[in-house]
Order: sequence, then C-alpha cells, then structure tokens
Amino acid sequence: MIPADNILLLLVLAAASGLMARAIRNRMPLPLLQIILGVVAALAGVRIGLRPDLFMLVFLPPLLFADAFRMPLREFHELRGTIFFLAFGLVVLSTVCCGYAIHWLVPTLDLPCCFALAAALSPTDTVAVSGLLAGRHVPERMIHVLSGEALFNDASGLVCFRFATAAALTGEFSYRQAFDEFLLVSLGGLAIGAVIAYVSARLNRILLRRGFDDPPLQITLMILLPFVTYILGERAHCSGILASVSACMVIKMMGMIEETNTATRLQATTVWGMVNYIFNALIFLLLGLQLPALMRGGIATAHEGSISVLQLFGLVLAIYAIMTVLRFAGVWLSIFRRWLVARWMHVPFLWPDFLGSVLLTFAGVRGAVTLAAVLSLPAAGSALGAFPSRELLITVAAGVIVVSLVGAGLLMPLCLRFLPKAGMERHAAEENAARQSLLHTAIDFLHEEKTHIASEPQGQDADKALRLDVIDRLAQVYLNRLSQIEETPQGSLMSRSLSLRRERIELATRLLLLRAQRQTLHRLFVTRGINDQMEWELQQELDFEEQLLRSRVQRLPVDI
Repeated sequence: MIPADNILLLLVLAAASGLMARAIRNRMPLPLLQIILGVVAALAGVRIGLRPDLFMLVFLPPLLFADAFRMPLREFHELRGTIFFLAFGLVVLSTVCCGYAIHWLVPTLDLPCCFALAAALSPTDTVAVSGLLAGRHVPERMIHVLSGEALFNDASGLVCFRFATAAALTGEFSYRQAFDEFLLVSLGGLAIGAVIAYVSARLNRILLRRGFDDPPLQITLMILLPFVTYILGERAHCSGILASVSACMVIKMMGMIEETNTATRLQATTVWGMVNYIFNALIFLLLGLQLPALMRGGIATAHEGSISVLQLFGLVLAIYAIMTVLRFAGVWLSIFRRWLVARWMHVPFLWPDFLGSVLLTFAGVRGAVTLAAVLSLPAAGSALGAFPSRELLITVAAGVIVVSLVGAGLLMPLCLRFLPKAGMERHAAEENAARQSLLHTAIDFLHEEKTHIASEPQGQDADKALRLDVIDRLAQVYLNRLSQIEETPQGSLMSRSLSLRRERIELATRLLLLRAQRQTLHRLFVTRGINDQMEWELQQELDFEEQLLRSRVQRLPVDI
C-alpha cells in the first residue's frame, strides 16, 4: 500500500503540474511535464513503487469507463471495422512481427521473451494522446478512432502478453490454443460486462421508481460499477478491461444516466471530470517516478551482458522505429480494407489525407499500461522464478515509452499545423443545426400556446393579457437567439468567417460580463448585502453559465 504522505505528495505534484502548465501557457504537453516532475521527485529521493496488479485495478477501470462513456455510439458504429482492426488485428500483428524483429536484433534473447516485450509495447495510451492533443483542433474522426482503439487494445495487448509470458516460463506454446483462449478471454469479458451492466440498469430503475434518486447515491453506484465489472471479469479468468468497457457501452445504450434527475447528471459530470484529471496526473507522475531506477537497473544489466549504453539506446530507437513502421502499415491496411468494402458494396470512398495517416501513426503512444505489464514479469525469488532478462526488458520498454512520448509531442503538433482543416467542422455543424431545431421547437410551441390563449372566450381568464405579454417576450428572446446562430450552409467563405468572428466576440463579451457580475456579487457579500450561503448559490449559477460558454469556445472551429 502507498503511505498516506506519498499520496498527499502525488496530489501536490499533480496540482503543481497544472500550475506550471498554465504558467508556461501550455507550451509543453501536460503528460510530459508530469513525467518530468516525477523524474525530478525520484532524483530528489522520493521512492514510490508501482504494483502492477494494484495499478490495473485502481486506474484502468474508471478511466476506460469514462473514455467509453465519451465515445459516441454513432461514430463507434460507423468506425467499428477500423477500430477493431487496429485494436485486435494490429496488436497481434505487432506482437508477432516485432517479436521476431527484436529476436533478430538481440539473438541472445529467447523468442518468447521477445514476444512478451512486443506484446507489452503493442497497446497505445489514450490518456497520453489526449494530453498531447489537449487544446488543439483535431479531426473528429481521428479522435474517435484513437479513443475506440485504446478502449480495446489494452485488453488484447495484455492477453497476448499473458500468453507470451507463460510460454517464456514454461517453454510451451501453441498458436491454436492461444487463439482459442484469446477468443474466450475477450468474448467472455465483453459478455460479463454486458450482463452486469444490464442487471445494474434494471436494478437502478427499481431504485429510481422508489425514490432513491439522490445524487450522492447514484454517483457512488456509478463509480463502483467499473471496479465491480473488472474484478468479476478477472475472477472469471476473462478480460476485466473489456468487461468495464462493455459495461459502459450497455449503460449508454440503456439510457441509465438519462433516467436520473438533472442535479445527478450535473454533479456526476463534475465528479468524473475530477477523477479523470487526478488519475491521469497520478499515472504520469508514477511513470516518471519509476524511470530513474529502471534506467539505472537496465544500464547495470546491460553492462553485465557486455552491452554499452549507446547500444542500449540504439536498441530502444530501433524497436520504436519498428513499432512505428508496423503501425503505419497497419493504418494503411485498415484504409485498404475500407476501400475493398466500399468497392464490394458499390458505395463511394474518399481516400484520407496522407498526413492524417502519419498523425494517426505517431499518435500510437506507449504509456503506463506498457510499464505496468513489464513490471509484472516475475522477479528473482518469486514463486514462478525469475523471468529471463527481466531488467533489460523493463529498461527497453521504459525507453520506448519515453521516446514515443517525446516523438509524439514534437511531431503531432507539426502534422496538425499542415493538416487540411476539412473534416473538422462536422460536430460544429451538427451542433448548430441542433440548436436551431431546439429554438424552432420553442418558438413553435409559443406560437401554438399564443393561438390557444387568443381563442379562449373573453373574460374567461383575467390574466389573459398578461399571459400573452409573457409569451410575446419569450418568443422575442428565442427569435433573437435564433437570428444569432442561424447561418445557411451554402454561405460564402467570407460570411462564415464573419459569423465565426461575431460568435467569438459575443462569447468573449459574455465572459467579461460574468467577471463583472462576480465582482458585484463579492462586493454585496463584503458590504453584508447578502450572506455567504446566498453568495455561494448565486456563484454556482454564474459558474454553470461560464462552463457552458467555455464549452462553446472549445468547440469553435478553427479560423477559416
């Protein structure tokens, strides 16, 4: 167990990383900054070990559950072929091809050991990619592919890792048996998660009908669900990761969250946002804390095996280059698969931009799951005995993680700078159309209500004039909002650019107005015009409005 003072230290470092990122105006991706802080803390004498089993249990279920919840079901269905190919096919391809390549580079390493290292390196880290892309305008299709891939390739990579490890320890391996067990573990995990989620949703509906709809209870049950599914999936010798992802997908499809009240949904959003931020920060801090000791141990092991530090560094770069080439090939295999399906179905096919495939390739960042996997290899003195070349494999894996993070941090922004802006505005266009539909619905309802009131007999309602006046005022408000956002899709480039600038000016002005309102609210509290509870309640209303405005700012398309 991690001592309480170490937990507090990690939280302090997490807060410090956020402050430093703001101080340097996000010029460095937050994950890299947190890893550096972890390395500095380790060099300063902080020692916090990483237990792989505890890491998998504590961090992966809630983070994957939250990522699955943010994955749109429509886009997941549209991209399911690409996602499953990258998450399963590319993982197996990388494990086999890279395993043989590592054995060719280091013939003294047994082939099963090479497969174990390749399997540990095959999963990508969606947390790291999200941190590297934070605040940047990225094509939505690419984000959905990366998110969907990362939901499943952790499980497939860890399953391949489990088979390779067993082969290295026992000396026995069968491709047919491994394939059968792979299907059993994967499909079993998906089935277990789906059943648990279905039962949970049914039970929660009973609780809601009986009045158990208070936000703390609902949010607590929701946070416990990914842990329960993960534990039961692992106890059944299936994939707990896939169980957690499957559970979230079923929860979304059954509309469990939508059945709760508004307060529950708003508070749940805040809670999950905090869980994501803290857990993501802890993952990269723990990764940084392990690196100095891992590098020292790996260098010492390399010297014992007559390998120089330069050769070790070259091995890391070579493995990273191999994994990158394999991923690039896998991306284009996926594209050709889509092209063949389009030809077969006689539907049009749009070839993606080459630079987009390069960006998707470098987005295959390795992260904490890779490190946790290699750290779980049996050490000397364990019941299973020491895993062959364990220290060397851990050092190489840690080096590939660092190189992939640095490479992605340098190359992905460069790719985004030259990537065509087409394809980035689907979400904005759909949001604009949805807002117009909602406003039209409100206006139509008010018109119908006004007609109904006007048709009432004279004298039947003493407040008839007052009701008509209220409806006229509301109708004017909604008409004004509609006129601000309504825009014809066929408008000229100049008119769309003008509309975009107008919206930005409006949002900036409304944010300034909120700041002025906060100052007035605080002045009222200081002069005892209101008490602290009233200030808190009104402050929450202003905070909620600001959150909506800032979410609109983040969803604005890039400059035209």
